[in-house]
Amino acid sequence: MALLGCSLVFMVQGFYSASDDVVELNPSNFNREVLQSDSLWLIEFYAPWCGHCQSLTADWKKTATALKGIVKVGAVDADQHNSLGGQYSVKGFPTIKIFGANKNKPDDYQGGRNSQAIVDGALNALHTLVKDRMSGRSGGSDYSRQSGGGGGGSKKDVVELTDDNFDRLVLNSGEVWLVEFFAPWCGHCKSLEPEWAAAASAVKEQTKDKVHLGAVDATVHQGLASRYGIRGFPTIKIFKKGEEPEDYQGGRTRGDIIAGALDLFSDNAAPPELLEILNADVLKKTCDDYQLCVIAVLPHILDTGAAGRNGYLEVMMKMAEKYKKKMWGWLWTEAGVQMELEASLGIGGFGYPAMAAINARKMKFALLKGSFSETGIHEFLRDLSVGRGSTATVGGGALPNINSIEAWDGKDGELPVEDDYDLSDVDLDDNFGKDEL
Repeated sequence: MALLGCSLVFMVQGFYSASDDVVELNPSNFNREVLQSDSLWLIEFYAPWCGHCQSLTADWKKTATALKGIVKVGAVDADQHNSLGGQYSVKGFPTIKIFGANKNKPDDYQGGRNSQAIVDGALNALHTLVKDRMSGRSGGSDYSRQSGGGGGGSKKDVVELTDDNFDRLVLNSGEVWLVEFFAPWCGHCKSLEPEWAAAASAVKEQTKDKVHLGAVDATVHQGLASRYGIRGFPTIKIFKKGEEPEDYQGGRTRGDIIAGALDLFSDNAAPPELLEILNADVLKKTCDDYQLCVIAVLPHILDTGAAGRNGYLEVMMKMAEKYKKKMWGWLWTEAGVQMELEASLGIGGFGYPAMAAINARKMKFALLKGSFSETGIHEFLRDLSVGRGSTATVGGGALPNINSIEAWDGKDGELPVEDDYDLSDVDLDDNFGKDEL
């Protein structure tokens, strides 16, 4: 199988520089540049490893130059700043969104991906925005008005914490909390409120309710404020299981808060589950849900016994823990059980244990060339992380058929029992087998 010099995961490098007319956006400047702006914004959400994104780059620069002074054109590296991508439900790359009158509910751009088509789409959106303003349906940027009503988030997702419920909800939960201590009269607290609400909704969704944002009225619940040494408002503290609370040092925009919360989530999350490939659904869901799915094909149980197999699985689980921030999927199967899968990855028949990493979006894979050990797998995955290594196309260009099997019972294998044959009652002629002359 011919190997292609194309990596599964590319080194994170922005497509645009300060000399371009494209504005590079990130969680630190998105609120200021886009949400608080009266301008119409056309924003590309991209990933550096995405081939279609790379192809779009020249047209996007050309679009930005053509629309300079008319429509703002920006770009978000959503692979690096995934909090922004998640906030706006970006599922694939490149995604282009139009931020018009209601900045908190951008429209998806559905037109062609060449500069002329994009410019036409932007001008049409601008024409609609101007007509709406003339008719009184929009009065410039409605960010401040939207913020007053939640700013794209819901106040119900901010947990109201009190002297009575704080220990039960926060300290005894075993989960991560970001808690704002505020005073109702504090101007900075009022400015933070819509950002906190919007971040709470996004964080709740993106962490599957594992990271929480709460708020304490420190003028009412003075016991809590005193316990945690609150001297000014707003003060944000981070609470993690079994650790002393620490001050939150990040920015105060929703993007900054979301990014900080997602970092805390990945730092404190359990490693991804290591699953045996029992049916097609296990393979498809894992490879569809994650940028990469790492698959091990382990020797037959008769070759290793339970202890040997558990040793291999332990190595995989350590690697899953080490790379848990990557949010990759982890799978394994026994040699000879999923032959179509092995064939599609060029494994087949020998060299076990083996390992492959699949990018199901691109239907590309890379094979572990070194040892199946912590060191060997770490070097393999590290190279993928920084864009090194060779890849090939998955055989057939699609995930293969998968056999449905029973899960391994955790025991040693047993040799198949052969039937015993009783030959005592078989009448054998003394001359049997002799040729007559």
